[in-house]
Amino acid sequence: MYIRKLFDNKDKEIEGANGRRAIRRRHLIYYLRVWDRDTKELLGHIVDITTEGLMLVSEKPIELNKRFNLEMRWQSDDGDTRRICFEAESRWEDRDVNASFYDTGFKILDQAAEILTPIRDVIDEYGFND
Repeated sequence: MYIRKLFDNKDKEIEGANGRRAIRRRHLIYYLRVWDRDTKELLGHIVDITTEGLMLVSEKPIELNKRFNLEMRWQSDDGDTRRICFEAESRWEDRDVNASFYDTGFKILDQAAEILTPIRDVIDEYGFND
């Protein structure tokens, strides 16, 4: 997905004829880890992310059409642990290019500024410049 300026709300999702995303997602340089806050288990690593959703790569399949309480955490350059907690729903799954892994698409359900602002910061800080 093409990422606009930090507070531009025009990054709405567009679906193609097959229901899949018609705009590019932002791929990350650094694979951020994501935990299920309810089970305390590592779900996977973020492959790409937008303010609308994200794709995780995982070692095990993730249940589809399920709401998850997720937590993304990472070490900042100054050594502090940073985290974002949000709700998301698993929407689709496919085998990864490496057949040992699974790719799962999530829709971010909480669109509050306190969730979206740090997500935009992560995209800004760790995203590739397409």
